[in-house]
Amino acid sequence: MNIHEYQGKAMFKRYGVPVLEGVHCTSPDEALAAYDQLGSKVVAVKSQIHAGGRGKGNLYAPDSGDLVMEGGVKIAFSREEVGTYASNILGNVLVTIQTGDEGKLVRNLYVESGCAIAHEYYLALLVDREAKSVLIMASTEGGMDIEDVAEATPELIHKIHVDPSAGLLGFQSRDLADALGLSGAAAKAFRRTLGSLYTCFVENDCAMVEINPLVRTEDDGIVALDAKVSFDENASFRHAATWDELRDLSEEEETEIRAAEAGLSYVKLDGNIGCLVNGAGLAMATMDVIKLKGGEPANFLDVGGGANEEQVTTAFSIILEDPNVKGILVNIFGGIMRCDIIARGVIAAVENLGLEVPLVVRLAGTNVDEGKAILAASTLNIHPADDLADGAERIVALIGGGDA
Repeated sequence: MNIHEYQGKAMFKRYGVPVLEGVHCTSPDEALAAYDQLGSKVVAVKSQIHAGGRGKGNLYAPDSGDLVMEGGVKIAFSREEVGTYASNILGNVLVTIQTGDEGKLVRNLYVESGCAIAHEYYLALLVDREAKSVLIMASTEGGMDIEDVAEATPELIHKIHVDPSAGLLGFQSRDLADALGLSGAAAKAFRRTLGSLYTCFVENDCAMVEINPLVRTEDDGIVALDAKVSFDENASFRHAATWDELRDLSEEEETEIRAAEAGLSYVKLDGNIGCLVNGAGLAMATMDVIKLKGGEPANFLDVGGGANEEQVTTAFSIILEDPNVKGILVNIFGGIMRCDIIARGVIAAVENLGLEVPLVVRLAGTNVDEGKAILAASTLNIHPADDLADGAERIVALIGGGDA
């Protein structure tokens, strides 16, 4: 789950991570009032969307598609400029390297005080599942696309792994400050900031915190000028009330929201083969095999371990809302879930929705023979598969793609 920059900075502030004063706005009038309130000669006017690359993005009119303004983050030197930038940002579509060509409609704005910057750094904390630790990455090359830095000059990205059972240790903070060339008051401020940020990361079950840039000011202070925060949704039971307040549903796919309400896990992808699977691991394997056979998955959809007929029908309807879907592969391993229930759900969904695209079904596990018998007895155009590889080959062939 992602949150906006202004929300991330409010969280940072509670943990003692230095941030500049700023005001969340939803209209140009509020932006002007924020400028008056902040009393800063220079302010940043920042579009708020759940995507990076805002500063280098472009804003387009939602109706005509005409270019309105270059850059979704602007530095304003007067009240008039604040009003102009706010008007050009709010209500228009921001296209960045991370949004895709469709972009995102900007509904929120953040007006933030300026500061005297001596140097820009990059800092990020994320969960490294393979190493079972928190990975901290930092670089002197802040304010840039970190992917470009990693590719061109990987030696400029410094990494440390923090054992969650021990926490961030003093020597690790010192080593990272030294690697960034910090000394004196700036090094002390950085170590203090990193400690606060690590505590914030752990206590809020974050999946990632990225600050680009983290800046050293001319008086050797350290300030977070950015806040990109995402939470690990597996921990939502610990933060339900707080996260519900932070969640901006307008930034999320409508189908993903509806899927979550139905107890399904759905993520839209760019391919044309819909996937209906039980279990996240099996879903990932299914997508891998589809690609191996020359196809492209259109979604990740996990119906979980105890789906009923209604949920299966909902899952099919969500898959079919994607106009790119040319065929569907159902891959079920019945453990807690029984294959006969899935078979009945598949038939009910096909009948209720009037399915017109090819459908391949692979069943295995509990009551698999009953499930296969139910599918075989139907008069519907359902293609059975013996195993996952067979199922992937069949659906790729049926939609006219791949090597099969």
